[in-house]
Amino acid sequence: MILPDLPSMAPGQLALLITLLVLAILPNYIAIWQSFHREFPTPLERMFWFLLAIFVPLLGGIAYLIWGRKRGRKTS
Repeated sequence: MILPDLPSMAPGQLALLITLLVLAILPNYIAIWQSFHREFPTPLERMFWFLLAIFVPLLGGIAYLIWGRKRGRKTS
């Protein structure tokens, strides 16, 4: 077998693990998506938020949600 045998988990542990993974990925997904769909004062600022969300995974997404989202305007 290519993959090693994983230890079995209780259903509650598996649900908790999946929930934590989704909560860790969600801020980055939102930051990447909105950095392309919002209008920022400069293109450099747009790329900054995009790259921050990619290269600093959890903290970059949270920073965007706190500070970057306020700086961008929704495009019509």
